[in-house]
Amino acid sequence: MAALGWLTPRRRSATARSVLAGEAAAEAARKTSAEDESALLTGPPDQASDQAPEEPAFPVAGDDRAAAFFDLDNTVMQGAAIFHFGRGLYKRKFFERRELTRFAWQQAWFRLAGVEDPEHMQDARDSALSIVKGHRVSELMSIGEEIYDEYMADRIWPGTRALAQAHLDAGQRVWLVTAAPVETATIIARRLGLTGALGTVAESVDGVYTGRLVGEPLHGPAKAEAVRALAAAEELDLERCAAYSDSHNDIPMLSLVGHPYAINPDTKLRKHARALDWRLRDYRTGRKAAKVGIPAAAGVGALAGGTAAALALHRRRR
Repeated sequence: MAALGWLTPRRRSATARSVLAGEAAAEAARKTSAEDESALLTGPPDQASDQAPEEPAFPVAGDDRAAAFFDLDNTVMQGAAIFHFGRGLYKRKFFERRELTRFAWQQAWFRLAGVEDPEHMQDARDSALSIVKGHRVSELMSIGEEIYDEYMADRIWPGTRALAQAHLDAGQRVWLVTAAPVETATIIARRLGLTGALGTVAESVDGVYTGRLVGEPLHGPAKAEAVRALAAAEELDLERCAAYSDSHNDIPMLSLVGHPYAINPDTKLRKHARALDWRLRDYRTGRKAAKVGIPAAAGVGALAGGTAAALALHRRRR
């Protein structure tokens, strides 16, 4: 676990590549949001609002200078989107079985630990870039729609979904902010009826992927840069905005807004959130989910399955 040391919030700062990644993500998000505006779904939430009765009314209805920013992996969705996407590409024979085995182990580890391993995430991103190199963006977008239905739709946390819907119902914009490819993130955002998505931007020339990134993965400080750039372009007041994440890696993003939330938090984020009196929500156990009125049976069952798989893999490796 020593590799995690360089990811601690105190030692990380935005680099030129972080700023480039953030600005590229903001530009892509605004473009896709404008293109998809007519297709946004604004139906009723899957579940009732999660707001605890003792808390002040939030979000504030009619505040068009406020918005909400949601991390994706383990915050909105159980597991990591890039791993689910990898499974779908394998099914379509984009790569070999040994690569699927690596994807499966990384996903099992992620669900067992509940936090991102930087080596796993970097390996997955490198694999994904090499796999999509030479393919058309339009092809991957079409396949991504199918993969969402196959592997992702049933893994959305109802509680987090309800929080996002509360912002939409208040007339606010809601964005996903993720290290996943912006195309994948945009599909998920559209399916959930959200405004758009900030994600990692892979370089393409004439609609064909080159196998390179623009800047760096949208992770840690790069997420904060993307939110800052989008807020400036959309004339948002960050003090009136909210952000939601499960990971201490997103403390830079959470610290930007006036209403930070720790959702399914890892140990470091939980400690940080409690120290700063940030709001917390946890949908990973029946006891905690019941506390905020969200059924947890489906999520707990999926998490238990992932935990069992990870433990079995661990025993075999020993």
